[in-house]
Parts: sequence; C-alpha cells; structure tokens
Amino acid sequence: MIRIFRHYVSSVYLLVFLLDSGTFFSAFYWGGILRYFPQGTELALFGERAVASTIFTVIMLVSTTGMGLYERVQSGGDAGLLLRILGAFMAGTIAMGLVFYGFPEVFVGRGVFGYALLAALTLMLISRFVFLKFVDRRALRRRVLVLGAGYNANMIHDFEQRAANLNFWVVGFVQMGNEPCRVNPLKLCELKTPLHEFALKEEIDEIVVAPDDRRGGLVVDEILDCKMSGMQVVDLLSFFEREASLIRVDCLHPSWLVFSDGFQYSGVQELGKRAFDILASLGLLLVAWPIMLLATLAILLESGYKAPVFYRQTRVGKQSQPFQVVKFRSMRTDAEQDGKARWATKNDDRVTRVGRFMRKTRIDELPQLFNVLRGEMSFVGPRPERPEFVEKFAETIPYYAERHRIKPGITGWAQLCYPYGSGYQDAIEKLQYDLYYVKNYSLFLDFLIMLQTIEVVVWGKGAR
Repeated sequence: MIRIFRHYVSSVYLLVFLLDSGTFFSAFYWGGILRYFPQGTELALFGERAVASTIFTVIMLVSTTGMGLYERVQSGGDAGLLLRILGAFMAGTIAMGLVFYGFPEVFVGRGVFGYALLAALTLMLISRFVFLKFVDRRALRRRVLVLGAGYNANMIHDFEQRAANLNFWVVGFVQMGNEPCRVNPLKLCELKTPLHEFALKEEIDEIVVAPDDRRGGLVVDEILDCKMSGMQVVDLLSFFEREASLIRVDCLHPSWLVFSDGFQYSGVQELGKRAFDILASLGLLLVAWPIMLLATLAILLESGYKAPVFYRQTRVGKQSQPFQVVKFRSMRTDAEQDGKARWATKNDDRVTRVGRFMRKTRIDELPQLFNVLRGEMSFVGPRPERPEFVEKFAETIPYYAERHRIKPGITGWAQLCYPYGSGYQDAIEKLQYDLYYVKNYSLFLDFLIMLQTIEVVVWGKGAR
C-alpha cells in the first residue's frame, strides 16, 4: 500500500492503473496500424492524434475507475469483471463520441477510432488475464508478524479470514505476557531467539504491535532493533486504518487521535472543497435535470397531482446544527403518521413503486444538490442522520459526535464501504468509515469517492 494525500492505495492495482494508462494512450497508434495495414502510411499522423489520445486516456481511466476495476475487493467473479470492463468501454465510447461531435478538429476517423477501441479492449482483457492467472498475489503481500495473541490480535485474525485480495498475510502471532490466546493456536510463534533474529529469518516486512495490555511483556528494545533494520512497525489502529480504510472505535483512545496525522482543515482546504461542491453540483444538475423532471412526473402519476413531490426532513449537519434535507418522496405520505422515527428496512412496505426504483438508482437523492448549493451539505461527507438517532447514538457510541466536525454529504466513504445501515450496530460500523474520512479528508479522496459512487449506482449496491 502507498499513501496518496493521506489515503492508502493498493500498489498492485496502482501498477495496473498505470499499465491501463499506457494501453489507452497507445490505442490510436494501434488503431492506425490496423486501419491502414499493411501500408502504414498513417503512422506518421500519430503525433497529430496526441490530443485525442490524451482525452481518450482520461475518459477511459475515469470510466474504469468508476466501474471499480482498481479496487482490491470486487464482487461477481470473472463474469462481473468482464461486465465492468465492457461497461467502462461503452461509457468511454459514448463520451468520446460527444467529444468528437463538440470538437470535430480532434476527430481521428471512424475506422481508426473503431480499431483503437478494439485494440484497447483486447489489450486490457489480455493484461487482466495475465494478472489474474499468472501473478502470485501471495508473493506480493507483505509478511506480517503480530505481537499479541489476545482480543486485539484476534481482530487482525478475523479480518484476514473474512476479507479477500489482501495486501498482507500474517506469518504468525506472538503471545505477550499472560494474555489469553484468542487466535488460532497453529498460528502462534514461539520465540526461541530474540525477536530481531526471528523476524530476519522469517523475512518479516512489518510488525503490528497489538497486545491487550502494553504494560506487560512488550519488548521495546527488540522492537526498536527490528525498526532500525528496516522493518515497518505500526500499532493496531494504524494497521486497520491502512488495510481496511476505517478507524476502529472499539480500541480507539484519545491519545491516538491527538498524536496521529490528519484532521487538517485549513481555510484553503475549505475554500477548495466549497468550490469543488459547487462545480460538481452544477455539473450534475446540468446532466440530471431531465431525470429529475421524469421523476417528478412519475411521482405525480402514481400518487396524484395533489401529493407532495419532495420530502423534507430535519437532519443534523456540521457542528450538530439542524437543517432541512430535500429528497424526492419515495414513501407513502402516511409513512410516519404516528410521528415516530423509523429506519428504512429491506422490502419496506412504506416505499412506493416509483420510490423503490428511485432508491435503487439513487434518483431520490438528487434534490440534495440544492442543499449543497445552499452550503448546508457537501457533495462528499458523512451521511446526515435524524436528530432522534443522533441523540441516541451520541450517548452510547464513543466519538460519534466527531462525524459532525464537517458538513454531511450526498455520498460518502461509509456508503461505499458498508451496506445500508438500519440499526445500532450498523451505526457503529459506519462511524468507523466516517472517522476515516474526517481524519484523511482531501480533494483526492473526494474525487475517488465520486468515481466509486458511479459503481454503486450502476450496480445498485446497498440500496433500500
């Protein structure tokens, strides 16, 4: 993993990203070869197509990123991967068609463009096949040694068992002091030599310090020897922040928050985020207004012309200030006639037929763009919750109020990483992703979340 603007990115998939960049940029070169084979007279014109190649590269990288092709965890297997690739090329073809229509001077010819698409698709499929079939992913993973075998160490053990396509694998666990063993006993390492010698022998790349009690059995001098020998040493919270892109609240302590990096909000950053919000919202409104008009007509046809089209509800914003969020109404008008706040559940009978489709496609969220333009929300941030739920969670969940340090968003890191939340435990899980976003906020992360939101909308993940 490497860190870009405080967000961890898989180095393996970053390499794939760079290879795809080269494939897309050279597509018109191969298109010229195939179109004019065997004469090859058009190869000299490749330099004149540099602008078109650059535009095509940017469009295709946005499409492939939006389809989740550079994520470590991808659902659907090989069939899902193929559908994502084809979907990215369809979106890229449409976008390039619009570019050629609006700027005819960069048009390369239908024949060259067609062969370029074919060449890029073929090369991308071949590279993915080689990557999936011949790269030993285990050999690319970091070798990790965990100091601890109790409750904290078991978090890593469970995470390794549940998650797929990880960038690490645990060589073993070292029991510290008198802590009980909660990990697989077969993974325990008995140190018959100093820690430094054992780590060198086992070619350890990283040591995770995760004892249940640091006051007993923590060999600081030996850990320092490992650090000075080039091995990376991290604590449990930093390990999960990097590998799972979350901050675990069940072992979080104030001193870690105080001394860790992040939580940087300068005036320039806030100005940049506000400009990003306005541009993104106006851009989406220009594209989505026909969809919003159709949604309005569909609601009126189903519920009658006297029924409300929009739904306004009090939510908690930045610094715990309430505001009125605006959405397309997706539930019956009597959904909460008794005045009690309820979570939306799977197959909720309060949702209308039109509302079910809008929730699945996230169309019901579009009116929140006006909340963004008014400055009540951001395009990206923690999802705003109702005051009734916030009051309850703030009393029982540690650090829950910290998610309100910034403006809530239409989409967010928790929405990408965790399915729809409908209860207390879900609120805890989503808070861990929200804290990660609050700590590591950057425009780079905002842009990455927006691209990955395309995948959520296209594949209907987590909708209710």
